Amino acid sequence: MTGKCPFGGDRIGGALGAPPTLSDWYPDRLKVELLHQNGPRANPLGDDFDYAGAFNTIDYDVLKRDIKQFLTTSVAWWPSDYGNYGPQMIRMAWHASGTYRIADGRGGAGEALQRFAPISSWWDNGNTDKSRRLIWPIKQKYGNALSWGDLMVLTGNCALEIMGFPTYGFAGGRRDAWEADNVTYWGPEVWNAKGAPSSDSMVTRDKRWRGKNGDADYDLENPLAATHQALIYVNPEGPYGNGDPMGSARDIRIAFTRMAMNDEETVALIAGGHAFGKSHGMVSADKVGPPPEIAPIEAMGLGWQNPDGTGFAQYTMTNGIEGSWTPNPTQWDNTYLENLLTLNWVQTKSPAGALQWTPSDAAAPKTPDAHIAGKMNPLMMMTSDIALITDPAYRNVCEKFLHDFDAFTQAFSKAWYKLTHRDMGPRERYLGPEKRLENGLLWQDPIPPRENDLIGDSEIAALKQSILATGTSVSDLVFTAFSAAATYRNSDKRGGANGGRLALAPQKDWAVNRRTIPVVAALRGVADAFNGKEAGKMRVSLADVIVLGGCAALEKAATDAGIQVEVPFTPGRRDTTQELTDIEMSDWLKPVVDGFRNYVDDQFADMATGVAPEEMFLDKAQLLALTAPEWTALVGGLRAMGANHDGSAHGIFTDRVGVLTNDFFTVLTSMDYEWKKLGDKGMTFSLDDRANGKPRFKATRNDLVFGSNSQLRAIAEVYASSDGHARFVKEFVRAWDKVMMLDRFDVHG
Repeated sequence: MTGKCPFGGDRIGGALGAPPTLSDWYPDRLKVELLHQNGPRANPLGDDFDYAGAFNTIDYDVLKRDIKQFLTTSVAWWPSDYGNYGPQMIRMAWHASGTYRIADGRGGAGEALQRFAPISSWWDNGNTDKSRRLIWPIKQKYGNALSWGDLMVLTGNCALEIMGFPTYGFAGGRRDAWEADNVTYWGPEVWNAKGAPSSDSMVTRDKRWRGKNGDADYDLENPLAATHQALIYVNPEGPYGNGDPMGSARDIRIAFTRMAMNDEETVALIAGGHAFGKSHGMVSADKVGPPPEIAPIEAMGLGWQNPDGTGFAQYTMTNGIEGSWTPNPTQWDNTYLENLLTLNWVQTKSPAGALQWTPSDAAAPKTPDAHIAGKMNPLMMMTSDIALITDPAYRNVCEKFLHDFDAFTQAFSKAWYKLTHRDMGPRERYLGPEKRLENGLLWQDPIPPRENDLIGDSEIAALKQSILATGTSVSDLVFTAFSAAATYRNSDKRGGANGGRLALAPQKDWAVNRRTIPVVAALRGVADAFNGKEAGKMRVSLADVIVLGGCAALEKAATDAGIQVEVPFTPGRRDTTQELTDIEMSDWLKPVVDGFRNYVDDQFADMATGVAPEEMFLDKAQLLALTAPEWTALVGGLRAMGANHDGSAHGIFTDRVGVLTNDFFTVLTSMDYEWKKLGDKGMTFSLDDRANGKPRFKATRNDLVFGSNSQLRAIAEVYASSDGHARFVKEFVRAWDKVMMLDRFDVHG
């Protein structure tokens, strides 16, 4: 019999081939698999790889010397501007870090996601692929002891230093991701093959905006920070590329505020960054080839192939704007602000057709060409630069820096350090001899060091008895401990129970935390009694007592359910102070939807039109670094504890509240009941007995999703089975301890 090709029909490809995919068929399905992104199977180093230990083996001085020697070289396949790769590497580090946003803590350089789509192929990241290839020999030399994230930021620092700028410091500790980020929401627009909006830019931009530029209600969709699809910050040509400086200033303020920067930090970063290098716009954008993710296979991951001339050096095309801001683009000085504030700037166009500005003064200084010896070119400013002298508040900062170069230098130094380290989390994660650990950097959420020995097992046992003796219900104790820990975000490693911030503003004032107020007061009494009145004798922190209260309550709840279990507790948390808490930045940790406590903010409908609460719940689970089984078990246990934020009965499918049963799952999977929608919005539901039609329980979407979603239901059925109770308790306790320990970088690094 004649052999036959196994790939019959018209479709080329197998199980790992092209669409259609599950998401194509069911675009609105809850993508639970997002909880398992960047899992251990993707990591070639393995879960047990000790990056901190490996990093600390590096001779740091030699590493910096290697980087600096490279920066002043040039290679034929991508020559350096002005014989110095420094400005190019500053841009790489800036764009890697600048994706950070305060609303959900995602983005930033921490996982070196600039290596993967979609970020790798954003139009605004044009030619950063060349930057990473240029430093590959350094990465290759130091291997796994130096992550891409650390190398990219350190290279930016070294670039600043060789051009005369005194950097504030550098901390290593960034752990690389090993696959593309499919979790982060970067905006509603559809992209075309070049990483640009697929239709008219005005239409696509408006998808992420409310109101018009200049209107009172002008604002950007949460949690986004970039003003336009495929940009890091703002369109340098102005909103819609319209060349409007005042409109650009409004965009800048919104974008940089979303990236946790105030006005002075914003001006320092823009003016400081534009003191170096040049912009590239020698070729029309429609001539440039596709980005790295969809470049031809023979390009080996390099994108944006330029067909004109050599395609690089004096023919380079990046963002379309052409020229340098200063007469000496490889030296730290104040000429950027001098030129910006003293010259007359008129709008013109680059060779690529992009809007930019040039001096009208005949005697204006010139800047040398980056590649052609002896050639001098006019200076350049972007619309986003002119915005800094058009907006009154920004102009005041510019004038301050113009007249006080030392203040400008310090402001840029500290703002750059914040930009490149904002997503790294607690200082315990910082590595290397140049890390900065002072308490004055409030954006680091500082916690004073521990000054006493850890409490031992006998003291922990005594504290548990004292906590339960307060008469506080197990439900309230569990709710309070979880509320303290659940602020954690694995995206930027902020939040968590460590620091005891549940007792401080703004957390103590959040509506979702009102139930914790009397509990915290009772637990403070336990801590004070244990510590005694002797000055400086704090042997246990309030933060530890809050977590221990939840652990003690769960042990009692499990015993009452007929299962003996020890809930792990690791002491050593410390209490911070109100003075060391940045209230404005901490307020971004406030949940909009927290399905664990069955909380939906009153403004949710206005803030997230078209987004269901369970999608936000999934997002919260992902920020807590939970797997699908951990997520499911945690919810079942918290419902058994009656841990709703308002004490409501939604999702409390049991008559034994405070007992660690698996009743949530047995009811959820039972066919003895029928769920009915209450009201038109489909946010709450009634569980009616099929036999008599009487209502039995009530629920929200954050409850029913564990029965309606096929992947979550499969897990719920395990916990609901006749042999599932003990398994559920074990998994719940493990997941509980994980959440309590997520922020303990003083223990697990």
